[in-house]
Amino acid sequence: MPIRPLSLMAVLAIAAAGLSACGSSSDTTTASVPATSGSCKKGQLQTANDGVLTVGTDKPAFPPYFIDDKPSNGKGFESAVAYAVADKLGYPASSVKWEIVPFNSSYAPGAKTFDFDINQISITPARAKAVNFSTPYYTAPQAVLTLDGSKAASATDIAGLKDVTFGVQVGTTSLEAVTNVIKPTQQPQVFNDSNDTVNALKIKRVEAIVTDLPTAIYLRDAELDNATVVGQFNVPGGDQWGLLSEKDSPVTSCLDEALAQLKSDGQLQKITDQWMNSYAKAPELK
Repeated sequence: MPIRPLSLMAVLAIAAAGLSACGSSSDTTTASVPATSGSCKKGQLQTANDGVLTVGTDKPAFPPYFIDDKPSNGKGFESAVAYAVADKLGYPASSVKWEIVPFNSSYAPGAKTFDFDINQISITPARAKAVNFSTPYYTAPQAVLTLDGSKAASATDIAGLKDVTFGVQVGTTSLEAVTNVIKPTQQPQVFNDSNDTVNALKIKRVEAIVTDLPTAIYLRDAELDNATVVGQFNVPGGDQWGLLSEKDSPVTSCLDEALAQLKSDGQLQKITDQWMNSYAKAPELK
């Protein structure tokens, strides 16, 4: 996963206004046929809480993944995906419970109190040793975000970023992307959370930060003044996000089946087009 956006609640109204054409949970969760496997239907699926599908995500929850910091409203890419998956499993919106799960806690070893977590969590071999991942529901390129007029702002390729001082959040795939793809001459500065990372850019302690492209564009448009997305780049294997569940959880295969149906009937693509297209445009850095 990339860095988490800043917790500046005032800009959520701006982001929501920009996405005013998007609907509620009733708009994004259609009355579709539940997953076909009997063990994956409501009443047969072994969930954390009887009769309820418990979904975890971090707080605050920001656009374009969630709108108004309310995962339960069905608005935003990941909220819509979660409800669509639940629907395929036979759980209506009234049977979906949301739980706050800090990002770093989601993939820590141990028992989970949720059935799955959806939080832009990148599928990595290291994390997969402690938790289960579904098949990917989204693949995100990485992006370089900087302030106008900085050394990084004039870069047109990866080579032009070699002498830039980067800031990244600890434990993210963005740190791996900087180290393994950009390979800057200066060691990236690592910060504990997204607030510290973006503040470091604001006060020019670092010249650029790296995060996933949708988050970079959101930060540029709603969180930062005079900022620019230099461009996007791919990491080896792609930055694929999966639904996370407890290690060896029987829910995982059902999540795979639900996602397969959402891909087959085109619903996942519709959700992606609705919420992510405006957040996925930037020059390619090679």
